[in-house]
Amino acid sequence: MKFAGYTAARLTTTLLTGTLLLGAALAQTTPAPTPTPAPVTPVQTPAPTPAPAAAPAAAPATAPATTPAAVPAATPATDPSTLVATIGTEKVTLGEFDQAFRIAVARLVNSQGVPFEPSYLTEFADARRDFLTQYVRDRAVYQIARIANKPDAATIDAQVAKARENFANDAEFSEGLAQTGFTTPAELRTELERQSVVNAYLDSVKKRLTFGNAVVAGFYNLNKASFTREAEACAKHILVKTQPEAQQIQKDLVAGGDFAALAKAKSQDPGSAATGGDLGCFAPGQMVAAFDTASFKGPLNVPQLVQTEFGWHVLTVTGRTEAGLAPLSVAEPLIREQLARDASQKYVDSQVARLKVQSFADVVGAAK
Repeated sequence: MKFAGYTAARLTTTLLTGTLLLGAALAQTTPAPTPTPAPVTPVQTPAPTPAPAAAPAAAPATAPATTPAAVPAATPATDPSTLVATIGTEKVTLGEFDQAFRIAVARLVNSQGVPFEPSYLTEFADARRDFLTQYVRDRAVYQIARIANKPDAATIDAQVAKARENFANDAEFSEGLAQTGFTTPAELRTELERQSVVNAYLDSVKKRLTFGNAVVAGFYNLNKASFTREAEACAKHILVKTQPEAQQIQKDLVAGGDFAALAKAKSQDPGSAATGGDLGCFAPGQMVAAFDTASFKGPLNVPQLVQTEFGWHVLTVTGRTEAGLAPLSVAEPLIREQLARDASQKYVDSQVARLKVQSFADVVGAAK
């Protein structure tokens, strides 16, 4: 479900530095990107616009106040063992910071469909000092989270193995890792462990928070403009070359055939065949004209045949939403999630504030 301006407004940041900090903050609450080369989107499957991501759970743009400290060096350091911050008794080195910065930059360029290259680190060099503020906060949250949360080794093993199985050999896997900012499989594993621990901690905080119906209704009434939703259709399709093929598939589906299985076996659209033909949800005008018309005006949950310049589509529209104000019943889950995020963020901030934090910005980048 897409709302015009609700979650997107909470992700607004300043250009360049703000975007990079956002990428780092997202790392707290979202799984690490699987180091897989970006698939080529086939021309026959226009990509649906993704829903705006919800704001991260505990990653505000502002970080906890740090204790002023003597700067170890007047110019940026190069020794990886150089101290860049202390969090309580924990010391953070330049090498650790550089690794985190590289992964954050890679995550940002990967989100634009671009493989990471070391040259991007130079382009984002001006963001290093500001990124240190966010990174120190992230490390502080991780330190707190480790007290009561441990990573599940079996789960982490499975995630690493799943990432590896997309590649024919270790050399290709290493190349895939490099394109996402990781230099070794061990770095990927460490990042997955960190995310697992932090996510478990943030989830445990959110679960302790409850909000009455009156609070939810009040939030809804005060923010109705934010819950204006766009029209959208959700659909799946099987693409074949000829009308007889499409007609036979349509008959098979009407007789009770499994749509996903047929899509994987017969669809000529590699972009959706692997997911059982699922196209997700999309707005009017995103698909070619005939497909768009069938998606927004055709019957629901009935396989229909559509011809486009790409071939014959066996299309099933699984859902459709009219544009306008979403009712409270639809907005309620999002509201409860947002209220929990805001409250848990404040709680985590209070816990981070109890730690003695020092950071040395001049070590990571010259003053602007």
